[in-house]
Amino acid sequence: MAAKVLKDYARKMRNNSTKGEIKFWCELVRKGKSGYQFYRQKVIDNYIADFYCAQLKLVVEIDGSSHDGKEEYDMRRDKHLESLGLRVLHIKDDDVKENFALVEKQFWEAVKSQIPLAPFSKKGDSCEEGAD
Repeated sequence: MAAKVLKDYARKMRNNSTKGEIKFWCELVRKGKSGYQFYRQKVIDNYIADFYCAQLKLVVEIDGSSHDGKEEYDMRRDKHLESLGLRVLHIKDDDVKENFALVEKQFWEAVKSQIPLAPFSKKGDSCEEGAD
């Protein structure tokens, strides 16, 4: 699909989000609530990701009934996105609407797994120095 067509379609999807997508956006990621910049309906190559954070290299897909019967397509898309170094987190639309505590837990686990660990400082943090 041409880039212009995908961008137009992504804009249309942003304006017609599902209830689950709206809740996820408003409760967790809008305006940096998570501490990270997320984009809605972001075009990545020939695909549109529901939510995308470049800093975390994380794609979040809210899977509702529009994904029914499209498992092969979703698998191809995920493999392609993963080949770009991205991680794809799938969250069920029903869970967003009915079990948001689970969604938050899954989301924060995914975020934590994407944050590079800071190297330990060797300076001044040795337990041997000054130990009794």
